[in-house]
Amino acid sequence: MSKLDSRPEDYVIQIIAKRIAGDIVYADQPGRALRKWREYFRASQSDVAKNMNVAVSVISEYEKGRRQPGARFIRRFINALLAIDAERGWPRVLELSRSLGLPPGVVLDMREFETPLSIDEIVSLVKGVVLSLEIPVDRKVYGYTVVDSIRAISTLSGTQFYMLLGLTSERALIFTGVRLGRSPMVAVRVSPVKPSLVIIHGPRENVDPLAIELARLDRVPLVLSLARGVDELIKSLRRSTQEANIAFYSV
Repeated sequence: MSKLDSRPEDYVIQIIAKRIAGDIVYADQPGRALRKWREYFRASQSDVAKNMNVAVSVISEYEKGRRQPGARFIRRFINALLAIDAERGWPRVLELSRSLGLPPGVVLDMREFETPLSIDEIVSLVKGVVLSLEIPVDRKVYGYTVVDSIRAISTLSGTQFYMLLGLTSERALIFTGVRLGRSPMVAVRVSPVKPSLVIIHGPRENVDPLAIELARLDRVPLVLSLARGVDELIKSLRRSTQEANIAFYSV
């Protein structure tokens, strides 16, 4: 298996990067947190310094607490750890990814918006048709998750379902490969935490009236995306974000 074949999904890398960043920022002694994560990734100070294009003494000063890391340094530091891990075939990221508890292939894309969007704006991006409920004017969407509906519904437990909501439940939960729309809305119905809206992609026949009724009962807008394919759907959503704020690292 090549390094590219073993590469974790983008959303997994993003979640891990943000969790590492949060751990460093909220640490009482950020320098110790920097060292902890460098050692976890089996990287030497020299490895990290070379990747960041700085002197080894710079890394040492931050780890000893002689300098306080800002947001830019933390981002570059984490990028360096991820780049080093990528060169080695992602052993540490893959190990961390197991703690997320999501089966591979369920999440196709997961992003947080730099600034929240209105439901109207999301509907436009996905070429959507609103099937139930008038769109709440003041409801904001802070991110989106695109999932394979068959894999999500057949494999996820209730606890794992929460992971689809990312950093906040105020997001668009988008189910692809949908036939009639009933199963996604049943899954949302039994969850105590609701997304800002549900988007279904795939039906070529009439959407099941039960799906529309469940959306009405939960007061969750249900939208049918008419995007030609999943790739088009995801590309449109990604264009609404700024790449610098989407992920810490990409290859």
